[in-house]
Amino acid sequence: MSAAAERSRTEPIEPDRLDPFSTPREVDRVFGHDAAATEFESALRSGRMHHAWLLVGPEGVGKATLAYRFARTVLAHGEKAEAQDVPAEHPVFRKVAALSHPNLLLIRRSWIEKTKRYSQWISVDEVRRLRAFLGNTAGEASWRVVIVDRADELNQNAANALLKALEEPPPRTLFLLVSNAEGRLPVTIRSRTRVLRVPGLDDEALEKAVRAALDRDGVKANAKDLALALALSQGSVRRALELVSSKGIELYDQILETIAALPDLDGGALHKQAERLSGVNDTERLELYLALLLGLMERLIRFAATGEGGTEAERKLAKRFVSKDNLAHWAEAWESISEAKSEAFALNLDRSLLVLNAWFRLQHLAQEHPV
Repeated sequence: MSAAAERSRTEPIEPDRLDPFSTPREVDRVFGHDAAATEFESALRSGRMHHAWLLVGPEGVGKATLAYRFARTVLAHGEKAEAQDVPAEHPVFRKVAALSHPNLLLIRRSWIEKTKRYSQWISVDEVRRLRAFLGNTAGEASWRVVIVDRADELNQNAANALLKALEEPPPRTLFLLVSNAEGRLPVTIRSRTRVLRVPGLDDEALEKAVRAALDRDGVKANAKDLALALALSQGSVRRALELVSSKGIELYDQILETIAALPDLDGGALHKQAERLSGVNDTERLELYLALLLGLMERLIRFAATGEGGTEAERKLAKRFVSKDNLAHWAEAWESISEAKSEAFALNLDRSLLVLNAWFRLQHLAQEHPV
């Protein structure tokens, strides 16, 4: 059994962690993102380091992993940093991985013992931990590092409390804010950070990162599933790992079969699928399902528009359902389903209805705007 799997038996799964894989702070190597690492470490060595960095990019591409690399670099070497990660055997690496380094503070959604769940938002009480942290004398080095993961999950009061710390930071304090949705952050916070774009990984870096994660945590994946997962992940390590480790390929196949049958829908099967995805403990699986559906639609649209992208099966579907004549309608459907997803999660709306409405929208599209 892997170390990550062993921990999961005795501790609550951390927010946003993909079980059974290691957390970003336990990952000892960053693949890709060389430009982002160089930009940060050059600023550090220059002595003109910005006190707050906002790492922005798609889900699962390595933003948090990169943030922990930066934290280790600053805590271990300060301005004498080299353009490479701190090795796993280094004391700073071990302390950061265990969240036991006295000069590192992680701000995230808190565990609620009563409900046995993590809070939906980062609360102001969580951010108020900054007062004691920034007020103490640095114990092992002159730098302090604060990681906010994810910054777009701050509620309004928490965001205001963080803003005060960003406005008057103590000397040699570094804030690393990780965000999937830059637009959800108040402009006042964004204006006080240096934005670092973290894009999806290219094919080579993606495969290396995924294979390293599978090896590190002892997860097996057959060659066919791994190849499909890499093709569907759109540069996201997390998405590829979800596909090969949590029956994600099975979900994708179901989506593919349902689209292939349009405009016909098996109502009974669809309702059962929606029910299986809408439970309290099924949030991650529902998010994966909708991400796969939206990703598939995106590739169908791209292939119809450019003749590029998609798997062989997807290209066949694109030729059946999408053309330059109905391309705008497919794009509108993608936008509508995406907005409905965001609204349902933000307002805690009926999630089974979210799934059903998405398919009814696609059924209508196939009926009213055929190729």
